Amino acid sequence: MQALRFYAPEDVRLEDVPEPECGPDEVKLRVRNCSTCGTDVKILHNGHQNLTPPRTIGHEIAGEVVEVGADVNATFGSDWQVGDRCQVIAAVPCGECYECRKGWMAVCENQTSVGYQYDGGFAEYMIVPRQVLKVDGLNKIPDNVGYDEASAAEPFACAINAQELLGIEAGDTVVVFGAGPIGCMHIRIARGVHEAGRVFLVDVNAARLKMSADAVHPDEVIDASEVDVVEKVMELTDGRGADVVITATAANVTQEQAIAMAARNGRISFFGGLPKTNPTITCDSNVVHYRQLHIHGANGSAPEHNKRALEYISTGQVPVKDLITEHIPLERALEAFSIVQNGEAIKVTVEP
Repeated sequence: MQALRFYAPEDVRLEDVPEPECGPDEVKLRVRNCSTCGTDVKILHNGHQNLTPPRTIGHEIAGEVVEVGADVNATFGSDWQVGDRCQVIAAVPCGECYECRKGWMAVCENQTSVGYQYDGGFAEYMIVPRQVLKVDGLNKIPDNVGYDEASAAEPFACAINAQELLGIEAGDTVVVFGAGPIGCMHIRIARGVHEAGRVFLVDVNAARLKMSADAVHPDEVIDASEVDVVEKVMELTDGRGADVVITATAANVTQEQAIAMAARNGRISFFGGLPKTNPTITCDSNVVHYRQLHIHGANGSAPEHNKRALEYISTGQVPVKDLITEHIPLERALEAFSIVQNGEAIKVTVEP
């Protein structure tokens, strides 16, 4: 079968590899969709400390069950059958550490990941390991949800996790930095789930900003390459600032701007991680203190967030179909990475 394999930074190869064999406590999938994200581009160029090469990458996965290990259903209390349609979590908690026992699976201290420690979804077939099945991380796809939509449930789950922490209330003014697919999802979740008020979308790429704005229709579009973003938000809110600010981009300046534009009792999500070589920002601590700001990190998701994402997609509460603007075959997977890097599409999915 064909698989996209990481060997080293700038050395990712589409090659023929043996079809994986299914163990007694594993499930084998025919991958139907594996979507791409900015993390895949980072892996291509820089690798990752948790990625052991050679490794089949890809972590936004939906597929069809083609084999169920002999012990799976008895061991995990499941009912998996050949032909079932399913979505796979990416971040795999251990289920046993202090954080997991507290219900904080998104910050499991022993977390492993599909596409990092386990072979991922840029392949014709893949194995769902026992570690995923153990934490109920293989999810049945609702009948009215396509494989491409289901593959978007993983990043969607990360956005759900972040917004849960923010406590968005009906009518809140929300600013989203980053006009990529995750920024679009943040806008739809804020509106469709939390009934946010006005939503502003910010980016420095005018073409990408227009493409995403045409899809999700923010109340205001702010081109940060043209205007002072903080000044503009203050103007739009009559000097109050934003109730909620989400930085869905890996840019230091957006985190600094988020603090500067937040209203009193404002909530801020540092959703996008910063480069490992430049992870610090300048924070006016007095602004945080006197405005009583709440700054949250957001790290991935828990298995339950993936289930909720599929539910929101199925009910139409948060649609994602129109955000998937490119469908690319596996043999052109590296081209998908270029499209993501250049911001030429909202969401790109690979179809093995």
